[in-house]
Amino acid sequence: MSTNLSATMNGTQPSNCYNPTALRIGHTIAYCVIFIISVVGNSFIGIIVYKTKTMRKPINNLIVNMAMSDLLFPIFLIPKTVVEIHDDDWPLEAILASLVLIAVDRFVAVVFPLRSPLISLKLCRSFILATWIIAMATFIPYLLAFKLVEYDHEYKCVRQWMRVFDDSSSVTKYFMALFIAFFYIPFVLMFILYLAIFLKLKSQRGPGEHSMNAQIQRLRREKNALKLSIAIVLGFAVCWIPFSIFALVRMFADENNATMSCGFKQLLEQVALLLSRTNSAMNPCICFIFSGNYRQGLNNLLGC
Repeated sequence: MSTNLSATMNGTQPSNCYNPTALRIGHTIAYCVIFIISVVGNSFIGIIVYKTKTMRKPINNLIVNMAMSDLLFPIFLIPKTVVEIHDDDWPLEAILASLVLIAVDRFVAVVFPLRSPLISLKLCRSFILATWIIAMATFIPYLLAFKLVEYDHEYKCVRQWMRVFDDSSSVTKYFMALFIAFFYIPFVLMFILYLAIFLKLKSQRGPGEHSMNAQIQRLRREKNALKLSIAIVLGFAVCWIPFSIFALVRMFADENNATMSCGFKQLLEQVALLLSRTNSAMNPCICFIFSGNYRQGLNNLLGC
């Protein structure tokens, strides 16, 4: 069970039952496209915020934090994926933590507009550092599970969960704890915060004749920032929920010795995995589509 669970939670490992040449070629092309868009797009996001002083705000710092996390996958894992048809983990917690902090920042800005920002630039940087520390600490068991073994006269680095956990049920509990703490709870928090923001904006009256222009502009900026934040969260959900559901179903199926057609199972896994990996390329596209500031920054960067 531990071997199957490892394959489920860490990516897709080649299988003899379903790995046609057309599928390998298709995956290679798809991952190459993701690599180019992700590296170029996320690099532009970081450079734009760095060069534009007016954009050095907590929400943009958190978006840059996601962009830097998204850069790790194409730079370190896609080359190995294409060559070996094999994937490893990446710091999903850093991205989800940033999404939750963005939701908190938007909640305070909309619901308490006259209050000082809850997340200052200094505090934002501390939060960003904390997200990476927590993400790395969470995956210490992964590091401990690796072992160099000889296979067909070659040495390969493989993951053996029994080096870390006493039995397979402990492995299941570990992944369930990760899912609840770093996937389910963050999504519940974001849903509550964005629902509160939506209700607050809906209850606000439209600007009247005597409304100050500054108030109208502030409300417009907050709505634009809210659209960007929600689009990023929805993009993340579309990309990652299918893989998370598949991983949980397969984990409990393996635990209960349930069977599934090998070819069908791997096809679902390949599709869900590929969809989850597109998120690293989707985020910068969302920023450029929903944010005029990022579009203007891109135009300035390219000299348009």
